[in-house]
Amino acid sequence: MADTNLSKANKPSFGTRVKRFFKDTKAELKKVTWPNKEQLIHNTGVIIVFILIITIILSVLDFGFAKLFQLLTNIL
Repeated sequence: MADTNLSKANKPSFGTRVKRFFKDTKAELKKVTWPNKEQLIHNTGVIIVFILIITIILSVLDFGFAKLFQLLTNIL
């Protein structure tokens, strides 16, 4: 029980923790390798194509399940 009281006493203040968070965040953002314009355009195109493919697949499945459900409810 006494150990928990000691750890709370040594805990940095809220303001100190917030400052450390933003300092660490800034340091991590400096390590990031940002894409150049060509990479950004290429990656955006790949994502748009992927979204279109998934949209088509889900639309076909939705249409198929809707027709199947309609067929099953008309029989019953």
